[in-house]
Amino acid sequence: MVRELSLNNLSQTIIRWCEMIKIEHTVFALPFALSGFILASGSHIALAKLFWAIIAFLAARSSAMSLNRAIDAKIDALNPRTQIRAIPKGEIKVNNALKFAFLAFLLMVYAAYNLNWTCVMLSPIAIIWLSLYSYTKRFTYLCHFVLGISLGGAALGGYVAVSNSLTNLTPWCLALAVSLWVSGFDILYALQDYEFDRQHKIYSLPAIFGVERALLVAKIAHVFTIICLILTGIFAQIHVLYYVGIGIVALMLIYEHSLVKPHDLSKINQAFFNINGFVSIICFTCILLDHFLL
Repeated sequence: MVRELSLNNLSQTIIRWCEMIKIEHTVFALPFALSGFILASGSHIALAKLFWAIIAFLAARSSAMSLNRAIDAKIDALNPRTQIRAIPKGEIKVNNALKFAFLAFLLMVYAAYNLNWTCVMLSPIAIIWLSLYSYTKRFTYLCHFVLGISLGGAALGGYVAVSNSLTNLTPWCLALAVSLWVSGFDILYALQDYEFDRQHKIYSLPAIFGVERALLVAKIAHVFTIICLILTGIFAQIHVLYYVGIGIVALMLIYEHSLVKPHDLSKINQAFFNINGFVSIICFTCILLDHFLL
């Protein structure tokens, strides 16, 4: 009986921590990190490098999410939408979240060490950028683009894990595509907190410029996302299957924006998670198939 209770407590703890770092949102950036990895690889995929690249990504993302939750603990406690999160509910202490973030950053650096020296040299930049993101919503509406660059860095990281350099235009185009894509859907996501952000002086783009202008910026960001994905294919000399996938992605982004209207924000979650999860998977699948089949 005691053992069953211990196992149950352990499972509940794991669930709380996974919920805090939103492990399901890994589907957004990990496929693009893997895409960068594949684009930099030749005919042979180095499995050891792939393993450490995935570890570095998961550690970096876990650190960033833990820091975000710890830094935003007071704001989350005030927002009705986020009051149910683990830290506001008292299920996870802020200090424990910070300790977890520190250990995850150490793991990221160790993974970088097992990849190459360029990854190690770039690690401090990643740590600083991921650590400062959460503060940007306190002073600039560009916070969405700061987040976008954070996830765009995953594509760069995947590429440099293999290439040991970033002199090629391919990873930069892919990273810019990811950055704009994430920035666009984060603006849509921020619409949920429009009234709260205005009341508490949070610098989200919708709160500063209004819902309609925020939607326009998100649409522009996603138009340039498609352009950058096309340029990625051109620079990487990817075959026609990839462009078919990008066409599907474009249609999905159009559908995403059709779900979110200035006076009807009820479908934001559907637009945010379901559609964008498929966007990243489709891009990765097309790059993967091109690499192995064509």
